[in-house]
Amino acid sequence: MLFIYCMDVMVHSSSFLLPKLHQPAKTPVKNYALVVLNQHLPRFMPRLWTHAKSRICADGGANRIFDEMFQMINDQDQESTRNRYVPDIIEGDMDSIRPEVKLYYSSQGSKICDKSHNQETTDLHKCISRIHRHTPDHEKPNLCVLVTGALGGRFDHEAANINVLYAFSDMRIVLLSDDCLIRLLPKTHCHELYIKSSVEGPHCGLFPVGAPSASTTTTGLKWNLSEAKMRFGSMISTSNIVQAEKVTVQSDADLLWTISLRNLT
Repeated sequence: MLFIYCMDVMVHSSSFLLPKLHQPAKTPVKNYALVVLNQHLPRFMPRLWTHAKSRICADGGANRIFDEMFQMINDQDQESTRNRYVPDIIEGDMDSIRPEVKLYYSSQGSKICDKSHNQETTDLHKCISRIHRHTPDHEKPNLCVLVTGALGGRFDHEAANINVLYAFSDMRIVLLSDDCLIRLLPKTHCHELYIKSSVEGPHCGLFPVGAPSASTTTTGLKWNLSEAKMRFGSMISTSNIVQAEKVTVQSDADLLWTISLRNLT
């Protein structure tokens, strides 16, 4: 029998999906950074933008803010909306951003970081690397990076985006779509996930990628795991159901946690 001893607990919450005025009183204040990739914006994008203290568009993600943000807030004055939603930084190889979008945001004060000389990493990797470099070590535990546009579209892009979770496993990174979110649960910690049932669940999944788990134990799920073995080609936990306000996960392997998102308005 394999026993796993966890000294540190990592706490997770999706409170960033709640309106800023409706944050639970005891919710720890997080320093959110927002990264926008080149896929359709999720319907709750204005909430994420409001929560974020820094906002980075990965190349063509700037087109999405330019074209779609006014539709999210039902504002007929496109120019006014564009003036209000200006990214701090646009970073990437600049092969997707339209020239007029690049010119507009540059004139509005966005910093343009052309990384076309580096074709060995994805635009998301470049953006996360920037955030990692510019965040002091003592602030990293309180940092959470929210990424839109990372799911959907080509599967190789999705796989590359999931790979970024592993490349920066010392950072809290959440990949978001209209339908679900994904976060990495590193094996270095025990994990407590506080479920915001008004905006997420009940469907969830938990599985290892890259290395099998010899022992995973959970609480708070309809079908809990008890020192379970998981690997691709055998058993993984999919189509599970959250049944408690707190889910706990303890494992000897890095795991991906995913949970469905409700129809937020």
